[in-house]
Amino acid sequence: MTKMLTVGAAALCVMFAAGCTDLKPIQSQIDDLKSQVSKLASSQDSAKAAADSAARAAQAAQTAAQQAQSKADAAASAAQASQQCCDATNEKIDRMFKKSVSK
Repeated sequence: MTKMLTVGAAALCVMFAAGCTDLKPIQSQIDDLKSQVSKLASSQDSAKAAADSAARAAQAAQTAAQQAQSKADAAASAAQASQQCCDATNEKIDRMFKKSVSK
């Protein structure tokens, strides 16, 4: 029984050693995976840079839109003041015309 166990253990060692000698294909696959991971990391970095750039552009566009809205509000306020001035002037002219006609 011990003889059979010893022979089985020796056979197992031989099979294990034979399996270990065939690591070159696995090593090339590992190297290939490393290069793919490296490429993916650089792709991820460039995608992050593009996303950051897009976020900065969106922020700049939002700031420009806020400035444009502020200027539009100021222009609307100026136009309203101008219209009130025109209305007041027209009222004065109408009153003066009515006074001159009534005399």
